[in-house]
Amino acid sequence: MSSEIIKVPDIGGSDDVEIIEIAVSVGDVISAEDTMITLESDKASMDVPAPKGGKVVKILVKEGDTVSEGDDILELEAEGAGDDQGDDASDADGETSRDAAASDRDNEPKDDAKSSDKDSAEPVKAAPKKKSSGGGKRTVEVKVPDIGGGDGVEIIEVAVSEGDEIGEEDTLITLESDKASMDVPSPYTGKIVSLSIKEGDSVSEGDLIGTMEVADEGAEEDDGEDATAEDESADDDAEADDGGEGQASQDQDDDDQGGDEGGRKEIRVPDIGGSDGVEIIEVAISEGDEINEEDTLITLESDKASMDVPSPYKGKIVEVAVKEGDSVSEGDLIGYVQMVGAKTPATKKSSSNKSDESKPAPAKSDAEKTSKADKSSDAQAQKDVSGEPSPEARHKHGDDKSEGAHVHAGPAVRKLARELGVELGEIKGSGPKGRILKDDVDGFVKQVMKQRKSGGGASAAPATGGAGIPQVPAIDFSQFGEVEEKPMSRLMRAGANNLHRSWLNVPHVTQFDEADITELEAFRKSMKAEAESQGAKLTPLPFMIKACAYALRKFPQFNSSLHPDGDKLVIKHYVHIGVAVDTPDGLMVPVIRDADRKSLIDLAKESVELAKKAQNKKLSREEMSGASFTISSLGSIGGTAFTPIVNTPEVAILGVSKSSMKPVWNGSDFEPRLMLPLSLSYDHRAVNGADAARFTAFLAQVLTDIRRMLV
Repeated sequence: MSSEIIKVPDIGGSDDVEIIEIAVSVGDVISAEDTMITLESDKASMDVPAPKGGKVVKILVKEGDTVSEGDDILELEAEGAGDDQGDDASDADGETSRDAAASDRDNEPKDDAKSSDKDSAEPVKAAPKKKSSGGGKRTVEVKVPDIGGGDGVEIIEVAVSEGDEIGEEDTLITLESDKASMDVPSPYTGKIVSLSIKEGDSVSEGDLIGTMEVADEGAEEDDGEDATAEDESADDDAEADDGGEGQASQDQDDDDQGGDEGGRKEIRVPDIGGSDGVEIIEVAISEGDEINEEDTLITLESDKASMDVPSPYKGKIVEVAVKEGDSVSEGDLIGYVQMVGAKTPATKKSSSNKSDESKPAPAKSDAEKTSKADKSSDAQAQKDVSGEPSPEARHKHGDDKSEGAHVHAGPAVRKLARELGVELGEIKGSGPKGRILKDDVDGFVKQVMKQRKSGGGASAAPATGGAGIPQVPAIDFSQFGEVEEKPMSRLMRAGANNLHRSWLNVPHVTQFDEADITELEAFRKSMKAEAESQGAKLTPLPFMIKACAYALRKFPQFNSSLHPDGDKLVIKHYVHIGVAVDTPDGLMVPVIRDADRKSLIDLAKESVELAKKAQNKKLSREEMSGASFTISSLGSIGGTAFTPIVNTPEVAILGVSKSSMKPVWNGSDFEPRLMLPLSLSYDHRAVNGADAARFTAFLAQVLTDIRRMLV
């Protein structure tokens, strides 16, 4: 038995992804597709399955490590290793036999070779043909095409429905990654039979979109002809390869050697999804720039998407061969980079001349054309270098005039902004993930024109960003004493962005009230032993969740969201309640689904389970999404009241503070009662103040006497 090292597979291009769980131990016998480790990035958590079965010999990582594609995970003693070796030997023998047979065929007369080619093509012609659905129609699967290597790209729009008749190149779905948005066109003309995806799903290349019914005229004949043509082409290629393999290999070795000596590397346009003639809208580099791997070189924009082209090398830009406005395709030259630590290519010219002497000189007309093209390229490169840096390059070095190159906007929006002379970096997007829409551009232009008109000229243009909020000045605090910079965790940054967005967009109002929970607390304590016998810890939180779920059914406007149009409410017929959990890395809000249909014991068990997952950073995306109302409880810490921020797109959030004994007048005298402070923050666009007061009053009554939930 032999062992092998299992490595991290393709994880969507992400680097340094944290390991949050190791699912195997040394000595475990696992099967193919069993989970080995669980990773968590700033966008998702994912399980890494075993590519084959076997016994775990050694684990090479631990929880908390960060890994990238190709890193070692564990050492596995694969099942049936000895058989595999035998198969490999057999395969090697077979390969040797095939090579010998191929050599014999090369020595045969050409007529025999042609006959052999025909014989080998015959089985392909006789291959079974694709089945037709009858009536000149067939059903085909439509899958996600090459999308530039992106994995788990979100679907933001489904442009077709089942039963639609569509043409070739009509848009099926629109995808949006953190770098670009793109339309996926139909490869056929026909009728949509079924769809396997929906908005919000994440897809990768090869995932099924749906099935289509397309015309099947002449399909069978084409299949046979294509197969024959492919065989003939393959035979021709094989003959050509036999004749020129040595020369090609020698040429490649010479090229590699020269590249290693000089350290000068070509940078060409990578695979851009099959598009041709794509326009360059930004050039982010200039001659002399020091760049790292994955730094943006150029930004392309087609009629369907905009995308950044990253650098495959680290080094210094020595030549730029493109400019803004050029159209490029896959394989076109972008420029040259001098690799870091490489020597200046001093001997490249002499070696090139030596190589040229051993080759026949090209025809005079070809030489003239080549010389002319080289001069034109050199002149253009010199022109680009001597001109102004591109907006992308200016932004890279701190010029905020080109911030639009890094904002989240589609091609049509970028074109509109260019036509209107608007800097996209000054506009606040209202679309998904902060995406800038056409309405945002129009609104910004109207705002600027209104301010100029009221201020009397161009000087009245806003001095700050699109939101019109003055920026906080940067201060060097070290001038006052010793300081330390501590980076925020990923979770804290995400929470800060969400809260800031909600605070800027939602007109917050907070309603305060108190609930007498004296009887509730007595009942809870009397039920603790019974709850523990059922494996539950009965805290005040399950009572709060149950009471809120009951109140949301009575006041459905609090169980709603504002429609993006702003002219209607989306009333939800489910009650999913989020519970804010304080963790060392920041605030997390797991969601209890269908809270109105669960018992107190069930709510107690689920809330504790989700809280533990939050503390251990094991919550899935589904367990943190879909809430229609949120509870934030500080009762275990202290305080008398606070103003929680609404967790948009919800319209309300309940804050709970620490309960305390207070003297309460009962009509004849004061008696001590346990009072619980309630703080209800709400979106005043969706909820009126009177409704908020009614909601908190009703909630307080339910908590005072939980028998009301039985009515």
